[in-house]
Amino acid sequence: MSSFSQNPDAPGAGVLHIVLIGPDEQRRNAVAGALAGYPGGVIREFSSYPPHLDNLSRMLEHNCDVVIVDLDSDPEYALEVVESIYANGSATVIVYSAQANLELAVRCMRAGAREFLTLPLVPAAIADALARISIRGPATHQARKTARKLFVFLGAKGGCGVTTLASNFAILLAQESGEKTLLIDLGLPLGDVAINLGIVARYSTDNAFQDPTRMDASFLASLLSRHASGLFVLAAPGELQRTEVTVDAVDKLLAVARQSFDFVVIDAGSRLDLKSSALFDVSATIYLITQVGVSELRNTNRLVTQLFANRGRKLQIVLNRYTPRSLLFDEEHITKALTRAAQWRIPDDYANARRTRNNSVPVALENSVISIAIRQMARAACGASETPKKKKGFTLFGKAR
Repeated sequence: MSSFSQNPDAPGAGVLHIVLIGPDEQRRNAVAGALAGYPGGVIREFSSYPPHLDNLSRMLEHNCDVVIVDLDSDPEYALEVVESIYANGSATVIVYSAQANLELAVRCMRAGAREFLTLPLVPAAIADALARISIRGPATHQARKTARKLFVFLGAKGGCGVTTLASNFAILLAQESGEKTLLIDLGLPLGDVAINLGIVARYSTDNAFQDPTRMDASFLASLLSRHASGLFVLAAPGELQRTEVTVDAVDKLLAVARQSFDFVVIDAGSRLDLKSSALFDVSATIYLITQVGVSELRNTNRLVTQLFANRGRKLQIVLNRYTPRSLLFDEEHITKALTRAAQWRIPDDYANARRTRNNSVPVALENSVISIAIRQMARAACGASETPKKKKGFTLFGKAR
């Protein structure tokens, strides 16, 4: 829902076109009231976050200079909104919150926000912020076609199918998005992404971790293999890892990878020892892979409640090898055990999965119930609809109020 107001006396040359996104009416009205005294603004208000991030790029095509975002209604999703606006490159982002939280402020700046305002808001504060933007000019950084994203596949238990899902997801993500995509095998010490993809890798993560100070974009590029699908791969070593894997080394690798690639996919196996690394940064989307069994559901429950309780949309639970007719538990019991509904269900097609694995032909490259389900995950991850649809007219966030 949106409303539109305009100052007819605003001089055309100095006008800032401002979008205010605030799901909480009281906070939004407070900011709108402070903006009312600003003489050079054309303002549009929206009473909800966009339901999908791809709606933002369409919004920013409509002559938008500044976007002001409420953080408190849903901080994690609000940060995604900020990052997506910044990635688009056409607008400056201001965020506001009722809490003077330094950690949150730093995260906002890293996501691309230019100003952090704290409520209650003094009109002079927002006027000063807009004045600084007017002097510097709206965002002029080079727009990226997509926001760079990190996707981490983690197993609730060994043998849940993490490598198969991560490998095929990465292939389909590269295909569906058309963006530069990297798959890193951190399922050490016995990662087998290379075997799954039929790749003979000359270099591996062992080389990457030997001297983290050497890690830069050029060195990383020299270590990569490339799959026939176009996917870039940093494989696990063919022998047991000789180099100790430290948190600092992982952080450096991920930082360079995310600067060099639009999408980075990690096969993390069950590497909970790296929980303090950037692998589990709040900006990463975690695909928690599990199955419908007593042990798997118990482990998943512990991970969700003790490690990922505040992850929100950034945690996606995937039920692998899912056969509803032969389950020991019904959907109600599964959801109760997981503490939330699973977002994805990958059908059980053991014969086809085993055949493609033994032939080193990714299941993603064949038409099967498994590939269809994983393709839907990939399309959702890159901002496409889960299934291709005909384009329709665009309605921003909902009906006008």
